[in-house]
Amino acid sequence: MNIEYRRNGDYLVPNIELNQPPPLGKYGRMRRTFLKENCPVLYNHLLLSGKLYPHLAEIDQAAKQRLEQMMLALTQAAGATEELKARDPMQWTGRMNACKAQAEEMIRNELIYS
Repeated sequence: MNIEYRRNGDYLVPNIELNQPPPLGKYGRMRRTFLKENCPVLYNHLLLSGKLYPHLAEIDQAAKQRLEQMMLALTQAAGATEELKARDPMQWTGRMNACKAQAEEMIRNELIYS
């Protein structure tokens, strides 16, 4: 392995870069916080084995997909249609917010806090 150095004043400093993974989304960060606060043994095991970030990224992706699927079903059941949006935007917004809150609560219980 050939390490290159750069001069910094009188010292030679190795050119080392950390591979930064892409930033986590909302659900990945929530899962990390949950693991850190409530499951420190599992958190440390995943962190030290290098499996923490892939786990968090998988949870984040699964949660986003699940939210998308659930929102379609919940908005149809709640009657939040484009017609309602045109006729009464405030009622449509209320129904959409209720659907999103319901979907996010289920995601938190199923994926984040389990």
